[in-house]
Amino acid sequence: MASSNDPLYDFDRSPFTDEGVTREVYRSGEGPNCIVMAEIPGITPLVADFARRVRELGCSVTLPVLFGDPGRAPSPGYITKSVTKACVASEFAAFAAKRTAPISSWLRALAAAEHERCGGPGVGAVGMCFTGGFALGMMVEESVVAPVLSQPSLPLGFGRKRRAGLHLSPQDRLAVKARADAGLCVMAARFTDDPLVPKRRFDAMKKLLGDNFIGIEIDSSKGNPYGIDHGAHSVLTEHLVDEPGHPTRDALDRVLDFLADRLLSAAG
Repeated sequence: MASSNDPLYDFDRSPFTDEGVTREVYRSGEGPNCIVMAEIPGITPLVADFARRVRELGCSVTLPVLFGDPGRAPSPGYITKSVTKACVASEFAAFAAKRTAPISSWLRALAAAEHERCGGPGVGAVGMCFTGGFALGMMVEESVVAPVLSQPSLPLGFGRKRRAGLHLSPQDRLAVKARADAGLCVMAARFTDDPLVPKRRFDAMKKLLGDNFIGIEIDSSKGNPYGIDHGAHSVLTEHLVDEPGHPTRDALDRVLDFLADRLLSAAG
């Protein structure tokens, strides 16, 4: 975990409102936009660093404040407080297997607004952990052209339905399938032994999206050749080993290439 806070001086902060719901967002950069949704406990220094990597591609980035204190470094107490509040918040519907999180409507509106503001072929949407599946629900908005689900952890809970759940309502599930059938690709990443992101969920995405699902699964089993911790969870941030040739670095590079190809190559 990063031990010091990030003041986020290289980001501008402003409110965004849709249908009476206002949240703060952080923005930086120029070019086609990518919305980066933080994992628990919030926009940590490492989440901000990932957004900076996206910005370095030639994209603008937008980080909505969904929970937590922006720029604050994670700690056990801070994580516990954030996850407790997020789990009981009705806007996230954390335990619902067949319901799209209500916050998705606001995120779709944000995507449409950022596309209009920044131009390009569309926007990217990167979700992590608690927000991972939100990128899937955002596909209902036509401007979302590069959805990435990093360790998508909702719905929470046990049982086959929840472990295979995609956090989509039946109507949104049909809309997502239609976009995939029309050629839109979805990228998702997980550690193989992460109990919050069961294989059943990836299997369900593959079944729904077919050949347009790009799954990245990093071996975290006991005795794996890279010594990846059995409890590894955060692919792009906390458990990233930023060394060429390491599976997590390869995953990061594939995500960045995916975003660049769909947001910049198409724009050029």
